[in-house]
Amino acid sequence: QMRVFYGRANDPHQQWAENMTHGINTQPSDSSGAIVNPAYKTLFQQRLVDRKERIYSSHLRAPLGTSHDQSTGLPRGLNRDTFTFGVPTELDIGAGGLINPNKTYADVEMESAVGHELYRKSHTDFDVGERHNRNYTAPPYDGNSKFGIPTPHDNNGLMVKTTMKWQHETQQEKASKIVSKRVDDFRERSQPQLGQVHDPIKDTLKVGPDHAFGILVKPDEYGAGDLMHQRAPGEYLRGKDRQRGVLAAIRQHLKKANYHNFDDLVQAFQFYDKENKGRIDIHDLREACLQYHLPVEPELLEQLLYYCDSNRDGFIDYLEFANFLNWKDKMKSGLPEKTELEKMAESRKSSARSSSRAETTLDLADPSDLQPKSPQSAESTPRILQKQIDRAIGDHRTQSSMINAVVGGVSTQGYRTYGVPTIRTDLRAPRIKRVCDTKNYGDESDAYGLVNPSIFSRRGVQEKDFLLPRTKEEIRDIFTSIGVQMTGENFEELYNTAAAQHPKGHVSVESFRGVLDEIQAQKIATKEHPLAV
Repeated sequence: QMRVFYGRANDPHQQWAENMTHGINTQPSDSSGAIVNPAYKTLFQQRLVDRKERIYSSHLRAPLGTSHDQSTGLPRGLNRDTFTFGVPTELDIGAGGLINPNKTYADVEMESAVGHELYRKSHTDFDVGERHNRNYTAPPYDGNSKFGIPTPHDNNGLMVKTTMKWQHETQQEKASKIVSKRVDDFRERSQPQLGQVHDPIKDTLKVGPDHAFGILVKPDEYGAGDLMHQRAPGEYLRGKDRQRGVLAAIRQHLKKANYHNFDDLVQAFQFYDKENKGRIDIHDLREACLQYHLPVEPELLEQLLYYCDSNRDGFIDYLEFANFLNWKDKMKSGLPEKTELEKMAESRKSSARSSSRAETTLDLADPSDLQPKSPQSAESTPRILQKQIDRAIGDHRTQSSMINAVVGGVSTQGYRTYGVPTIRTDLRAPRIKRVCDTKNYGDESDAYGLVNPSIFSRRGVQEKDFLLPRTKEEIRDIFTSIGVQMTGENFEELYNTAAAQHPKGHVSVESFRGVLDEIQAQKIATKEHPLAV
């Protein structure tokens, strides 16, 4: 770099100071890339480099790529194949045996006592608590006595805690701790105590311990549930938990009594309605409770009647009696079938006269009050009365409850769906699934299959293996190997029956097994099977 030369006046060096430079010009060197990746050498250039390397003795003694021949330094006549250097190491008991030898405590003490007398003088080695032998000659003095208490010892390590603690520490733990009363009072005022309320101003506040500050607010007659479900003022449930529990106990007792004493619901209803009025009032209810040895107060009877009276007419009819005071699904209705009851109602409308039994039956229930127990059953039972205490007054419904409802919800069939489905049934499953493919093509097990796997999965057989179409030979081999005895004609007949059930004529293990089960069921029904009763 050009620098200004500050010389003295009339200095002759000022004439050439303007052109003078300091330092040495740095010569450029090879870059890192050229050093790491040098230029490729031709065969002729490599041979020249090898020729220059041959002059070194190390190259002559150990050429590149070959092992160093050290046989010139070995003695003459030495057999290099069998001769070994060094001293053979003898196998000992190992480091574990040296640190923890297999010796008893008495053996260790006896070995440590050998030569102890010499070590006392040479190394001043004394046992713990051992006295110095000062050659005292006093008669009561025993030179072998030791001070202190011997340390407890156990080979199982049970006394390690006792060994690690001094005796005065153990005694301090057993003794009661002495604390200053002033410090204890300060801690009680300034620090929270277990099971006590932290009251820093307890000494200065002159009020009783049961004093409550503030204004007592009268509780509301309704609770949060009453507000959420918009119950009417007379239907509030807050504070009625005990009352509802007693009513539930009374209803449970009456249900048991009716179930054990009567065959059907009509007999139980006639036991309550002794005057054949077709309804039960509070007097009939009291008489039935007395006969069942169930003493109930009049107020509870009124509450029970109010609970069972869904139409609020002041009486309990047959339908209310079956729903609230009986297990109607476990008992017969006692009424004729719904079709016969409809015929009775039509004949009652067409003719002015009808039998007394029909009149009594129609007074108990209408044909619309009966429903089948199940879709496959021909037996009828009283319909279910909806007594929902949480039903809103306005009967309003939110959109989420309507969409997610199982029964009576809004159909979302025409709605546009967004996102990608979890189970890709719209895609064809690949024949060979890659490890990186995490898509579920509908051929994987669900949560129920993972929690309760099939007994065949232990043998590597999955559910889809039972549904795959198979040939006659495969079907015959599978069922013959599991012990199913079939003749050729029987097998052909069974195979044709299973093939007729499939539109393409395919037969799987599951379909063939279903045909076998149907034939066995027919034999049991016709008492041709040996297991038939």
